Amino acid sequence: MDDDLWSLIEPMLPPWPEKAAGPRPVPDRLCLQGILYVLHNDVAWQLLPLGLGFGSGQTFWRRLDRWQKAGIFARLHQTLLADLNAAGELD
Repeated sequence: MDDDLWSLIEPMLPPWPEKAAGPRPVPDRLCLQGILYVLHNDVAWQLLPLGLGFGSGQTFWRRLDRWQKAGIFARLHQTLLADLNAAGELD
């Protein structure tokens, strides 16, 4: 994912709870890249190759669920459509 797309997405993501127990969370950008890998390659979350450096598929599944419930993807979709429309790239 390029920096321009990430700079659009990052402000939409909810902050991580400061008092969350457990290990430090996987960075959001890495989680999103892992999520996109799983969805693009149509692999099960449990089969996400650890050798790619993404970490646990279960972690990404939980983050995807959290972001979906927060409406992140609907907002991102609307933002991208508005940007494309403003650039005259939508029919």
